[in-house]
Amino acid sequence: MTTSAASHSAPRGWKALRARLDMQLVILVIATLALMVFFATQSPVFFRGDNLLSILNQNAATFVVAAAAGLLLMAGYIDMSVGSTMSLAGVCAAFVFIDHGLLPGVLVGIAVGIAVGVFNGVLVGYIGMSPIVVTLGGLAAFRGLAQLLSPGSLYGLPQEVLSLGNGKFLGISYLVWTAAVVCAVLYFVASRLPAGKHTLAIGANQRAAFLTGIPVKRFVFLLYVLIGATVGIAAVLQVARLGSAPSGTLGIGFEVSILTAVLLGGIPFTGGRGSMFGVLLGVWLIAVLNNGLSLMNVPPEASGIITGLVLILAAATSLTGFQRRRKKSRRLTLNTAAIKQIQGE
Repeated sequence: MTTSAASHSAPRGWKALRARLDMQLVILVIATLALMVFFATQSPVFFRGDNLLSILNQNAATFVVAAAAGLLLMAGYIDMSVGSTMSLAGVCAAFVFIDHGLLPGVLVGIAVGIAVGVFNGVLVGYIGMSPIVVTLGGLAAFRGLAQLLSPGSLYGLPQEVLSLGNGKFLGISYLVWTAAVVCAVLYFVASRLPAGKHTLAIGANQRAAFLTGIPVKRFVFLLYVLIGATVGIAAVLQVARLGSAPSGTLGIGFEVSILTAVLLGGIPFTGGRGSMFGVLLGVWLIAVLNNGLSLMNVPPEASGIITGLVLILAAATSLTGFQRRRKKSRRLTLNTAAIKQIQGE
């Protein structure tokens, strides 16, 4: 092979670097660091250890659910009912906390989340209904059920539950430790186990995944059960942190935060690609944004507007990336067809 041919066969310099890196992830890292530096210049409190731990503490539930939501979207599916499921699971857990203590309440909260996951998983995974339709219906239904069970907020939680919400181990709250364990497990599943590859395969081409022996319907069902379980865990964490279970507001807007973080993390709506690192970094960026705006005394309404704009930006970036990859795939297909035609001649 000549030097000229070698130069054309392998990308060099910037092109080689772009070929190895996920540029959306690189941009996300740079944007997160820039945002942190900006808020540090606006408030000397931002980089204090207690503030950074407070960010993690307040967003522990988001980290837990986003990790599972990332896996679900990698497979090309979505769950818009996570906020309402959190409300329902939180109310049920609170009732049991008050009457029976910490452990039974934790188990009930997780069980309710799993039950919702089974419901969604059967309808979407096995019956084949639209995930948007099913989970948007659940968004309304599960919130309504939670408010039917408890029209107001539930108070009077036992001290052991409150200790879960404000207690610490080695200077770090139990909530953060719990989120770290869940995220570590799901990170391992996504990056080291066959389940992670199966998830991406289903998102990339469901038919091809089925033909290679992946039980697609069962896998999608289990992904919904998984996200239901994580929502149950998140509900317990939120109730413990708040010291109450407000059925009307618990989990409000949660699905927007989750979807924004997952899309920012580089997972397209169509699935088939993405990383758990990107998802967790997306959660951190949203958490930093909300904390920084709060330190700057920006009204919550304005903060909500900014978060919504970030979601639109993330969705637009995801769509642009998908269209670019589709055009590239078409060009490769046409080039391959042309080469075969020439060889045939």
